[in-house]
Amino acid sequence: MATIKDVAAMAGISYTTVSHVLNKTRPVSEQVRLKVEAAIAELDYVPSAVARSLKARSTATIGLLVPSSVNPYFAELARGIEDGCERNGYCVILCNSDDNPQKQRSYLRVLLEKRIDGLVVASVGEDSDLLQSLACVRTPMVIVDRALEGVDADLVRIDHEQGAYLATRHLLELGHRDIACIGGPAETGVSQLRVAGFHRAMAEAQAEISAARVLHCDFTSPGGHAAAAQLLDGQRPTAIFAGNDMIGFGVLRAAAERNISVPAELSVIGFDDIELSRYVYPPLTTVGQSIRELGESAAELLLSRIARPRHDAPAEQRIIAPRIIMRESTGPRPDLFNDYR
Repeated sequence: MATIKDVAAMAGISYTTVSHVLNKTRPVSEQVRLKVEAAIAELDYVPSAVARSLKARSTATIGLLVPSSVNPYFAELARGIEDGCERNGYCVILCNSDDNPQKQRSYLRVLLEKRIDGLVVASVGEDSDLLQSLACVRTPMVIVDRALEGVDADLVRIDHEQGAYLATRHLLELGHRDIACIGGPAETGVSQLRVAGFHRAMAEAQAEISAARVLHCDFTSPGGHAAAAQLLDGQRPTAIFAGNDMIGFGVLRAAAERNISVPAELSVIGFDDIELSRYVYPPLTTVGQSIRELGESAAELLLSRIARPRHDAPAEQRIIAPRIIMRESTGPRPDLFNDYR
C-alpha cells in the first residue's frame, strides 16, 4: 500500500508539502498541487484516517448503539441518524447488541477506543454496569427513546405515555369499553410509560380494567401473537392496544388464525408507525411520529453538542408529540359496526 512518502517521491517534493496539499494547511502553487494529485492517482494512495484524525482531533465518526438492528423501528431510526450525520460530513458506525448486556458493554468500549466524535444510544436494557459506564462517558452523547437513570445526557424521545393515552382514547371514542393492553416487557421504562397512558385513558373514561386484560411480552411479533392467543381464546375483548407495532402484527396474525375479523369483530391499534404497518392486512392504525425524523433530530442534537462542548450548556430534552395515524384496523365496537358502515 502506497504511503505519503511514496507520493512525495513520485511528485519530487517533500512529504510535508504533500501533507499541506492533502490537509489544506498551507497554500501551495497550482503546479505543485497538480503534481501531488497526479501521484496520488497513479499510486492509488488513500490517506490514513487515523493520522488525519490525530491532527484534526476529530474522526468525523459517530457511534450508534442499538439493541436490535432487525427490529424495523431501530432500522428506520438508524437511517434517520445516518442521513442527518451524512449531510454534515460524518459517518456512522452501527453496533447491534442483540439485547445482550455483555455485547452492549463490549461495543461501547470499542466505539470509545476508536475515538468517535459522538455517541447515540437507543433503548439499552436495565444493565447497571452499562449504565455506570455510560454515566462516565465524556464523549458527546444523545440518548434516544427513553431516559437512562444516572446518565446525564441529551435526550430525544416520543411522549410514550401521551401516545398510549391517545391510542386508548381513540378506541374509547369508537365505543369500546372492554379494551385489553399488551405492553412490552414489564421492567422496561418505555413499556411502563405506555401502560400508564392506557390506564390514564381508561380511568378518565371510568372504564373497568381487570388484571387479565393487561399482559406483557417482548416487543416482538411472536410475543404479541402469544399474548393475543391468551386474550382471544377466552372471553375476548372488543379492542386491543398493542405496546408497539410489532406486537400489533402478532395480534393481527392471532386474530386471522381464529377467523376473527379486524376491525368488525376486533379493533387493534399499535404504537411507533413503522413503515411495515402500512402494508400488513388490514393496515395497522397506530400512534407515533416519523421515526426517521426522530433519528434526524437525534443527529442534529448530537452534532450541535459536538460543536458546543458539554460544559457550555446543560443537557437538552426533545420530547416529540405523538399523533394518531388512522388506517383500517380500528372501528366501532362490534354491535355498532354495521351501523357505522
